[in-house]
Amino acid sequence: MESKKRILVVDDEQHITMVMRSGLTKHGFDVRVAAEGESALELFQLWTPDLVITDLNMPNMDGLEVCRRLRAISSVFIIVLSVKGDEAVKIEALDAGADDYVTKPFAMGEFLARVRAGLRRSPVGEQPDKVIEEQDFHIDLETREVRVCEKEIHLSPKEYDLLVYFMRNAGKVLTHRTVLSAVWGGNYVEQTEYLRVFVGRLRKKIEKDPARPRYILTEPWVGYRFVPGK
Repeated sequence: MESKKRILVVDDEQHITMVMRSGLTKHGFDVRVAAEGESALELFQLWTPDLVITDLNMPNMDGLEVCRRLRAISSVFIIVLSVKGDEAVKIEALDAGADDYVTKPFAMGEFLARVRAGLRRSPVGEQPDKVIEEQDFHIDLETREVRVCEKEIHLSPKEYDLLVYFMRNAGKVLTHRTVLSAVWGGNYVEQTEYLRVFVGRLRKKIEKDPARPRYILTEPWVGYRFVPGK
């Protein structure tokens, strides 16, 4: 019998943690709660959860510092919750190490979908040596063969690098700067238009309708999220 996935919820608002615990438990997750950052980090070390959900505004240690501390020791998927939905705050959270950002209030159905997407992500260091395969996509890293829905797709070297990076980070919200730094290098982090051009080219090759993409989703003013299929 498969063990339940462990989820750590970090929030100082009791009514929020009660709702989160109830909703996640009903859907088969093993949930534990911490009211502030220090106890969350201690519980993380003892319990080793598969996913962490943290609020931004908390006493003593805020959610940004929780993200930084966790990212220094683990590749666990982190979802940040906040009442602030502006671009600057989202980017700050993602740069601190968060993988996803959800604005309060939120619909539980969409939130659970994001949790499941985060849990499907392969942990860093456990990627296949020769093949990356998930949902509609298959990439052979030795031959550089790319197949989408069993159809072979021919990509330029940089388009291939971009798709491999998206595949390795499926489900995560990736800022423009993060993608540019990882795929092109640190000298390109300001070249957002450059990235848009390559994303557009990649969409034309892998999307059925590039104008309405289902794989490479735009996170307005922030970056992209890659969804390999449903």
